[in-house]
Amino acid sequence: MTQTASIWLVILAALVAANLPFMNERWLMAGPVAASSKKPLWGRLFELVLLYFVVGALALLLERRSGQIYPQGWEFYAITATLFMTLAFPGFVWRYLTKRRSR
Repeated sequence: MTQTASIWLVILAALVAANLPFMNERWLMAGPVAASSKKPLWGRLFELVLLYFVVGALALLLERRSGQIYPQGWEFYAITATLFMTLAFPGFVWRYLTKRRSR
């Protein structure tokens, strides 16, 4: 896989993973449906943090396969965490800010 393809794969994985907690009611996307039929916000944020680390592990794996891993400081992780939260904004808006018709 080329380095450009690896970068786009990580960006696409981050976009999908950042929005997954807001798009379904299952715990960790494969577990049981939430008991109250609505996951609380803290549960969605926990899944968001967990998926941040999963995407980070994917990026680390791809970087290891392409060559030497460059050591990162705290600034790198602060920026990638805020980027991941920015990518989660469409899912947050869809879940909490859009009006839905009551049935």
